[in-house]
Amino acid sequence: MKPLTHPTSPPARSRWRRSLAVLLVSVTAGVVPAAAPAQSFNNVPSSARLPTLGDTAREDLSPIVERKLGEEIMREIRRDRDFLDDDAIGEYLNNFGGALVDAVPGARGETNADFTFFPVRDGAINAFALPGGFIGIHSGLLLAAQTESELASVVSHEIGHVSQRHIARMLGQQRQDALLPLASFILAALAAKASPDAAMGVLMGGQGLAVQRQLNFSRDAEREADRVGFQIMSAGGYDTSGMVAFFKRLQSANKVYGEIPAFLSSHPLTSERIVDIQARIRETPYRQRPDTIEFHLAKARARVLQDLGTTARRDTRTTLQSQLAQQHRQQQVAAQYGLSFLSLKEGDLAAARSWFDKARATMRPKEGVFSAAPASDGGAMFAVLDLEIKLAPGQPQEVIQQALRDAQAATNRYPLSRALARQYADAMINAGKLDDATRYLRDQVQLYREDPKLYDLLARAYSKQGKIALQHMALAESYVLAGALPAAVDQLNFARKASDVSFYEQSVIDARERELKARQKEEKEEEKGR
Repeated sequence: MKPLTHPTSPPARSRWRRSLAVLLVSVTAGVVPAAAPAQSFNNVPSSARLPTLGDTAREDLSPIVERKLGEEIMREIRRDRDFLDDDAIGEYLNNFGGALVDAVPGARGETNADFTFFPVRDGAINAFALPGGFIGIHSGLLLAAQTESELASVVSHEIGHVSQRHIARMLGQQRQDALLPLASFILAALAAKASPDAAMGVLMGGQGLAVQRQLNFSRDAEREADRVGFQIMSAGGYDTSGMVAFFKRLQSANKVYGEIPAFLSSHPLTSERIVDIQARIRETPYRQRPDTIEFHLAKARARVLQDLGTTARRDTRTTLQSQLAQQHRQQQVAAQYGLSFLSLKEGDLAAARSWFDKARATMRPKEGVFSAAPASDGGAMFAVLDLEIKLAPGQPQEVIQQALRDAQAATNRYPLSRALARQYADAMINAGKLDDATRYLRDQVQLYREDPKLYDLLARAYSKQGKIALQHMALAESYVLAGALPAAVDQLNFARKASDVSFYEQSVIDARERELKARQKEEKEEEKGR
């Protein structure tokens, strides 16, 4: 597939987003749920039991094919400049979403699907589910959510779409070879960033009429996603009233500004849905859920990254500075953290360090308000920003050496943090510990084979060691994960021609090249079948 071109104007991006939203809701809403008996889980309250839709094994899209479709779409999304490639925000969303999924037995659905939550740089208040368990969350949604319970209400709703396999069930009504045309359909909307009217033209054609027919089923699918989302929220310990509060605020925004918020456009909200949710809330004991500091820190990073490089950047600084005056300590910490991150992005390392130190000092009040367990004290996100500052271009060698020591300590304290693992490798490379870096990264790529950033770091370490063949072999694996098979084969050819390539490496290169060319041939045959 060709890489996406970028839009030349914000209106073009808006039209592309609207086109994609229409396509996604047509997929997630294209099925009428059938009545089925409640599931039986040992020691699980009825409010935490997910509905089943009966035996549809013969109708469902194959989970393997569904995942393949989702991965195909994700490769295109990751190439787009509006994919928010921020390790700290991505890690927060995956920890947050993963905890919601794990809160209820059966929330992963019939296929025990792996979920991936990813941020998108877009001011629209929206979220969307893709085939295979991929859930996108707009930066605008993260900023609009006033509490973590409100964010949980939307994310749980999207989990409901995935767990009930709305996409697979809609496609299962057709022949399974409808998968590839649908993939082309959705990817056409992504490619339409260069020419947004092309996507609208598709919608006006025969396929557009099919989409409209599928939209007729949206009410049932959305109501079911509400029900599942409510159960997940409740089991996860969140304030379930956050769901109605957030929906009502979106409706109010619609009345005040006269423009339907993106989430309501792609997830039509009816009075029946609100009444249904309110009835469920009355049956659930009230539970107050304090927000984690990570929620506020993620919002601060999202605010900076959403407006970076735009005329709104000055407004970002003003917003963060006004937030300093709030009485809530978490808000103050987040504002200082955000100002530090903004200063870092602007290249002012002294200001970045000053604001960071203020945020850390505010985080440690005498009364010990934030003396919680490491998993909820924001320590990992603080460590990420601290290392980002210390590893920024222009820092002296003594600061880089300190970054290496700090990174090692942080990975020991937070061993599951992927962001810190990458920064630890980066610190070793910058400090000249190349043998240590390559050993560490080789272990990491064995543990996390689907992480292209690890292969990029490994290629960088090999390059500094002068190991050219290994450098190109590592880059080839990074390109494979990005879905760029021709570029991966080119890298293998470069590796084969390197002066330092060994006989063993030649054998590995030959075997890998045969595998990738077979995959290329398979993809070309699939393209012809479309």
